Amino acid sequence: QVQLVESGGGLVQAGESLALSCKASGSIIKINGMGWYRQAPGKQLESVANIAASGTPNYADSVKGRFTISRDNAKNTVYLQMNSLKPEDTAVYICNAGIATYGSPWERPYWGQGTQVTVSS
Repeated sequence: QVQLVESGGGLVQAGESLALSCKASGSIIKINGMGWYRQAPGKQLESVANIAASGTPNYADSVKGRFTISRDNAKNTVYLQMNSLKPEDTAVYICNAGIATYGSPWERPYWGQGTQVTVSS
């Protein structure tokens, strides 16, 4: 059993910053890639950023230069630092990780519950 628990969502004004965290817990053998998706009402699920186990990051063009993804492998946690937030960033942000567990040692994706980020103008 693996659970991804997110925190840090909230309401901020445009131009402000917000930091998200997502911690994986359970019978974890290994966590490979970790990342963040988002979904706004009426829009498709969008990949925001992801980070490999090695630490190599990747960003959507819409957030490049504003968001920073990082991870702490010892804490099984991935972070998303969001700066210069825009109203267009408003969405439910969902954590994702590829995890191998003792019960299922082949990697499969796990998802968090989602956390609401609202950016007002």
